[in-house]
Amino acid sequence: MPLTPIPLILASASPRRAALLRQVGVEPDRIVPADLDESPLADETPRRLALRLARAKSEAVACLHPGAFVLGADTLVVLGRRVLPKALDEGQAAACLDLLSGRAHRVLTGVAVTAPDGRVAARLSETRVHFKRLTPAERAAYLAGGEWRGKAGGYGIQGAAGGFVTALQGSYSGVVGLPLYETLCLLEGLGFRRR
Repeated sequence: MPLTPIPLILASASPRRAALLRQVGVEPDRIVPADLDESPLADETPRRLALRLARAKSEAVACLHPGAFVLGADTLVVLGRRVLPKALDEGQAAACLDLLSGRAHRVLTGVAVTAPDGRVAARLSETRVHFKRLTPAERAAYLAGGEWRGKAGGYGIQGAAGGFVTALQGSYSGVVGLPLYETLCLLEGLGFRRR
């Protein structure tokens, strides 16, 4: 009698994360976004924040879906110790672009997996991204395109902003929102088997 496969739940509303999983042959059985306060704690470093949020998302959804593997992730764009916001309006996006123009920044993505037996494993992906100095015309065109909406740091590397990147050290998929190598290591380490 064949064993029933254990479901995988993605605790994220991000279509990019689901697409990245599919790219490596992993199809989530369900997508159940975690609804959490993502505010940093007092004196919390960006690295700790990314890991804490990924873990909290995974554990919150796992409580509602026992017996499943639950994958949570959180991506931060960081300049020094400053975490840039997920741009909600054009003004925020413009401010982020102005800060990133001509500079290097870090993209931190925390990933956590809760196993059906309650074990939790987490990893952090850190990527250094260098932006060219943006001209006023490039900045205006990017803002007019609207790709910045809801994106950490006001940009998505997989879109037009990819043309601003002069160098990248680390995980490209981590900048998009889910570092695939780290994610597969966590899933496989906890016993998840691809179907």
